[in-house]
Amino acid sequence: MAGQGWWRTKPIDQALEAGEGGLHRVLSGLDLTFLGIGAVIGAGIFVLTGIAAATKAGPALTLSFVIAGMACLFAALVYAEFASTVPLSGSAYTYSYVTLGELPAWIIGWDLILEYSVASAAVAIGWSGYFNRVLEGLGLGLPEMLTRTPFDGGWINLPAFVVILVVSALLAVGVRETSRFNNAMVVLKLGIIALFLVTAIPKIDVTNWDPYFPFGWSGVVGGAGLIFFAYIGFDAVSTAAEEARDPQRDIPRGILGSLVICTLIYILVAGALTGIVNYTQLNVPDPVAAGLALIGAHSVAGLISVGAIAGLSSVLLVLLYGQSRIFFAMSRDGLLPPVFSRVHPRFRTPFQVVLMTGLVVALVAGFMPIRQVAELVNVGTLAAFILVSVAVMVLRYTRPDLHRPFRTPLVPLIPLLAIAFCAYLIASLDAVTLWRFVAWMALGMAVYVFYARHHSRLRSEQG
Repeated sequence: MAGQGWWRTKPIDQALEAGEGGLHRVLSGLDLTFLGIGAVIGAGIFVLTGIAAATKAGPALTLSFVIAGMACLFAALVYAEFASTVPLSGSAYTYSYVTLGELPAWIIGWDLILEYSVASAAVAIGWSGYFNRVLEGLGLGLPEMLTRTPFDGGWINLPAFVVILVVSALLAVGVRETSRFNNAMVVLKLGIIALFLVTAIPKIDVTNWDPYFPFGWSGVVGGAGLIFFAYIGFDAVSTAAEEARDPQRDIPRGILGSLVICTLIYILVAGALTGIVNYTQLNVPDPVAAGLALIGAHSVAGLISVGAIAGLSSVLLVLLYGQSRIFFAMSRDGLLPPVFSRVHPRFRTPFQVVLMTGLVVALVAGFMPIRQVAELVNVGTLAAFILVSVAVMVLRYTRPDLHRPFRTPLVPLIPLLAIAFCAYLIASLDAVTLWRFVAWMALGMAVYVFYARHHSRLRSEQG
């Protein structure tokens, strides 16, 4: 019986009841769309475009974004149905709990913890590169020992470490304040991206696109696997379901709207960036600013760096926000210690988990190099998308009568396409990345066996 209990599903009505009265419902549809844009437009443009172009796809990076965007579109349609049907914190973890059972939910929750934690660290590392470029422009650049990890010959990436702590403190204060700050940062970085495009497009030299496929088709797919990191923002929108005013209507709009807008922006920026300089010159922490500097647009490059700092700050806000809500949901179900679901009486935020996990992420950002961090994020994100795609098909079969304000079209075709695209991108990742992911999941299974299953609230209620 104990083994069978691992596959017990949480009744949807019970899950919805548990989500009432805890967090403040203050986010509008526009807030949620900006939340998605805030997470999606960031490291993908300001950091990973250069690395992916230089080491994976070359100018064909535009096609890499198309492939990654298609995989995300299929997954986003699945997420939109779940987010409107089960509007609760926890994202894919919660969706899996009500469809596939406790053990699959634990697996995906543990996966999401990795995804958001490591993604936040990767963005902080990119933030540090742009921040130091601005300091250097002012004659105040930090010594390399304080901007490089021990893997890169330094001591600590100090700006990356500090910015995580600052953003975590802001998140602990309240989601309304966080949303206002994020909205302002989104407006600013969209303006900066428009400035980049206006400056770069007239300077495009088409000879920089030759050869267009320097690494072949495998490079295009490898580039898609690397920059897939950029798209996890729409998943973060679904973690805000318990703080949305009208989650059944606004969560799907936020997910799909932010994805479409951001995919178009990514393709434009990737094309312009590889058009103004040769792709081999872009393997730097701040490729957008560096590209402009290489064509002599130094003043605009400085503005881009300032905008990138603002843009990456909003990404950090959304990712750390999503991470804390995953912990919150899992703790509320008894699978993690109760400290992670403790809500501040005044701020109405899970402040303790925000601050504790912020410290851990800060340590990762301060001491790990960005490429290893980014690739580890991607395998976790892709695995989450696959499990959610399976879950939506299961729920259609087990609960065909359930009210679905938004329905994924062409089920099971769309979920199967999401699974196929995500599996294809997982296969493109380095073997060492996959083994690290396996090690993380093995640790998660040990935590489940020795703690989570013994403290499960669902298990105690159902006997």
